[in-house]
Amino acid sequence: MQAVRFITRGRYVMNYRTEKDSLGEIQVPADKLWGAQTQRSLENFQIGTEKIPQELVTVFAYLKKAAAETNNKLGNLDDVRTRAIEAACDEILAGHLDGNFPLAVWMTGSGTQFNMNMNEVIAKKAVQIAVAGGESITVHPNDHVNRSQSSNDVFPTAMHAATLCLIEDRLFPAMDRLQSLLEKKAEEYKDIVKIGRTHLQDATPLTLGQEISGWARMIERNREMLVQGCEFLRDLAAGGTAVGTGINCPNEFGPLFAEELSRLTGKVFRTAKNKFHSLTSKDELVVAHGMLKALACDLMKIANDVRWLASGPRCGIGELIIPANEPGSSIMPSKVNPTQAEAVTMVAAQVMGNDATVGFAASQGNFELNVFMPVMAYNMIQSIRLLTDVMDSFGKHCIKGLEPNRERIEENLHRSLILVTGLVPLVGYDKACSIAKKAASQGLTLKEAAVESGLITAEEYDARMDVRKLAGLE
Repeated sequence: MQAVRFITRGRYVMNYRTEKDSLGEIQVPADKLWGAQTQRSLENFQIGTEKIPQELVTVFAYLKKAAAETNNKLGNLDDVRTRAIEAACDEILAGHLDGNFPLAVWMTGSGTQFNMNMNEVIAKKAVQIAVAGGESITVHPNDHVNRSQSSNDVFPTAMHAATLCLIEDRLFPAMDRLQSLLEKKAEEYKDIVKIGRTHLQDATPLTLGQEISGWARMIERNREMLVQGCEFLRDLAAGGTAVGTGINCPNEFGPLFAEELSRLTGKVFRTAKNKFHSLTSKDELVVAHGMLKALACDLMKIANDVRWLASGPRCGIGELIIPANEPGSSIMPSKVNPTQAEAVTMVAAQVMGNDATVGFAASQGNFELNVFMPVMAYNMIQSIRLLTDVMDSFGKHCIKGLEPNRERIEENLHRSLILVTGLVPLVGYDKACSIAKKAASQGLTLKEAAVESGLITAEEYDARMDVRKLAGLE
């Protein structure tokens, strides 16, 4: 058998220009805006397929725009260059410069190459904008776009800002939508009494609505925890520059930058109290991702409950009926597989794995800098993106169409011997056990066994064993 060949296609650049940096000359594609440092990173880190996420590009554009405005207010950047840089950032935010940010996640741990990628693209585009407006200027990636900044404080600032914005603008709305759907189902099925289950064994009754209300509260509670976690992300490293001392940066830069970024994003940010902490420690991101993991754990539990309760439909529990999203099995006709629930569990597994990566990466803040930041950013963003998408998918294609199998629920409820728990206040624990064992060994109903035992009358049984009362409805 001939082996399968995996072909890596090379880059064939027909038109190029020559760029220079401290290492010398390098050829850069003529139709791209990046410079020498970006090109070197592109050529030297051809690792994997994971690229810097678009969400980070967007946030960096906001950061660079805020930095330009702040430098201008402090008298460190002239009006013409400031306006040109800001206009270039707006081009990025509008999506007009997509394709100019090609770098792999697997680069220097400070994210320096990506920071320079942004600086180079913005500088080049700023010059083009200025020239088009009749202004003849130079814009240097380091001297102007990166003024008062270092990759060491810009990248952690970007991670905080990106995580906060994505959680508040994307994740929270998705959580609210799923919670709303669950609450509607809880209300709709509030009177359907069913058997409970603990330890995967029969337990005392509850309603289907009560069971689903617990799922809804999980989403609500996770949101409350994330709100608290987001508070830690409002502290920004900007102004610390290389090692936290703020070298080459005015003292006023940090607070003014936070104000400007708050204005641009509509979020509340503040300068970190201690820049030595914010450059080397990533504990705040660990906390935030830990709460994402908590959400993933609850989503895993909800999805597993749904697929267990929908199992069968005839030879499993079969108490829930899930919508059919696709034909099902490729070999077994008529199967309705819990595909949406399975997608949720896979996303949850990925987020839990991401949490392990984030935690380990955060532990590697040696001396004045953590050098695992790109992989942390990648995993943070992926977790938020996946959780957002999967909750919307699960809600739309599963929870919205979820229905009870009333016949099976009723059957399972009255077959369970665990209802004997309701007799304990009348006959005591030990005698209640004997009634249940009698029913099991002799093939009797619970009522038949109770009455035959002589411990309780049929009337007493009916009054005590009303399933609505046992479920706390009356």
